[in-house]
Amino acid sequence: MDEFTHFNPPAALPAILARTKALAFPMPSEPRTGAMLRVLAASKPSGRLLELGTGTGLSAAWLLDGMDQNARLVTVDIDAAPQGVAREILGSDVRLEIITEDAAEFLRRNVGASFDLIFADAWPGKFELLDEALALLLPGGLYVIDDMLPQTSWPAGHASKPPRLLADLASRPGLRMVSLAWSSGLVVVARQH
Repeated sequence: MDEFTHFNPPAALPAILARTKALAFPMPSEPRTGAMLRVLAASKPSGRLLELGTGTGLSAAWLLDGMDQNARLVTVDIDAAPQGVAREILGSDVRLEIITEDAAEFLRRNVGASFDLIFADAWPGKFELLDEALALLLPGGLYVIDDMLPQTSWPAGHASKPPRLLADLASRPGLRMVSLAWSSGLVVVARQH
């Protein structure tokens, strides 16, 4: 099986990839991660989705490609420069809200909000403020993280954090988790009803 045979990337992807390369953005999302996000987004009709870490909008493009017309995506990033690519290329999509803010501040400010799918691609919501991120997840909702396999971009001392995070997620009642040694290392967590 060739996993790229029926890949069908979003129409906006080539433009975002070109701009990502031109910016020398060091942390682009892996295409297989995007393909998985598109499928998961499609499973949430009329859903509210949250992305922590917009980057240049690669993952947002995949999420939007899976969403129906009634779904909404909020994407948050502290760095306006790469996020400007997403704003320019994807910003006209009425289903998308782009917020330039520290994801940690967003999580603290949005206590009580609720989402059907959260993609935590930033440290806040993954390695920091995990409780706050998971508190936003509706019953039946999905929490997705990537970059759990060793990465050359990891800072010194980071290698011990992914195993601790996985153990933490696996120990929480009411959550069900699968870890995938695929793409950059994906984890999908579902909140039970």
